[in-house]
Amino acid sequence: MKNLSKKPWFNGAVIACIGVILYCILNNLSAVLSALGTFVGYFRAVILGAVFAYLLSPLAIFFSTKVFRGKVFDKTRWALSVIFAVAVMLLAMTLLIWTLLPQLIDSIVLFSANIDGYATSLMNLIENSSLYNLIDQESFMTFSQNSLTSVTNFIKENAGNIVGFAASSGKNIASTVIAMILAIYLLMDSKRVVNGVKQLFSLVLPETGYKLFRDFVVRCDNILINYIVQSLLDALIIGSANAVFMTVTGMPYVGLISVVVGVTNLIPNFGPIVGGAIGAFILILIKPMSALGFVIFCLLLQTVDGYILKPRLFSGSLGVSGLLILSSTIVLGNMFSVLGILLSIPTAAVLSFLYHDYLLPWLKKRKESGAAAGTAGGDKE
Repeated sequence: MKNLSKKPWFNGAVIACIGVILYCILNNLSAVLSALGTFVGYFRAVILGAVFAYLLSPLAIFFSTKVFRGKVFDKTRWALSVIFAVAVMLLAMTLLIWTLLPQLIDSIVLFSANIDGYATSLMNLIENSSLYNLIDQESFMTFSQNSLTSVTNFIKENAGNIVGFAASSGKNIASTVIAMILAIYLLMDSKRVVNGVKQLFSLVLPETGYKLFRDFVVRCDNILINYIVQSLLDALIIGSANAVFMTVTGMPYVGLISVVVGVTNLIPNFGPIVGGAIGAFILILIKPMSALGFVIFCLLLQTVDGYILKPRLFSGSLGVSGLLILSSTIVLGNMFSVLGILLSIPTAAVLSFLYHDYLLPWLKKRKESGAAAGTAGGDKE
């Protein structure tokens, strides 16, 4: 058995086996993905707990380095930092739910109850417009009526499902609580976990490879943390600015539309368009002039966000071209849906620094080594 690897047919056999395995996987990809999803589902709480711990770690580090700095906290510094980080997150979530959830539910219920009146108002607006006399009125009326009926029926039929889904999502509270408990344990024992992982990779990898891998992980971690924090802050600013504008101008459904605008702003490239379109559609059924003002404000707000706010928040830390971000958004969106779109920018940033800091220097070094070898060979001749 030990001498099998030295046989002339060994490499070919290994390649053939790998090819057969890949063919079987690709030929049954849906079943493989379904089985993988089922398997990963068993670890849902653990994975969610690790995500919570990762997201809370910067806040815990902030408390550890900025708040509990005295010698009196030497033995309890990290434990207090974790407790305060969890408390801040729970407080923020409670305030957000307490403030927004009742308004969101009232807005959805009121909107679904008045959808017939909104549709009638829109039809009256179309009939009174100057363009109405320039088109085939009968065909247009039939098309408009059918379209509005379809939209109305869809919203009325699914509004209850949306509210019901929001209510039934409370069943996941137990899983979330377990994940939070796991996150606290992971944070409390994070130094031991990190040291254990470092020790494992330092033994598995050669010294040079371990240093490269460690630097790669640290840089990826910095990119992802910076992106998450800055994106959440940007979404909060955009949603708040939208809420202030709608409140000042007396527009309805301030909470509902502002939350939609803020959340969709987290999605690169297409998110602001989706949020503006949803808000405009809701407003045009109620006050068309308000919808026009809302669209104009969204365009101005996104211009300020794209050219002033985001560059200042990100401070050039990602340094990724727009073409790479767009390509990453499309590819990862097709592969992993919304999660892929949300992670497209940090993924593009990782690919960018891999290309510039690792691949190009390696190719340059390889070319220089080849040129040096060629020169040495020529000198010998």
